[in-house]
Amino acid sequence: MHYDLIDKDISCPYCGEIISVQIDCSVPQQSYIEDCQVCCRPINFDVTIDEQGEPLVFVTNENE
Repeated sequence: MHYDLIDKDISCPYCGEIISVQIDCSVPQQSYIEDCQVCCRPINFDVTIDEQGEPLVFVTNENE
């Protein structure tokens, strides 16, 4: 299986801007915080890699 970094567009839960983030598909399940590139607020990421190697990305703000 080939693992790689995948660019994924997400919508910031604070400002609503679409930002591009890199997802490391070599880790099947991960949770981390990354700041929005536009408004600089912390976004919670919950990522699961499916059986085809595609990332399923769920983002929330710090209060959710």
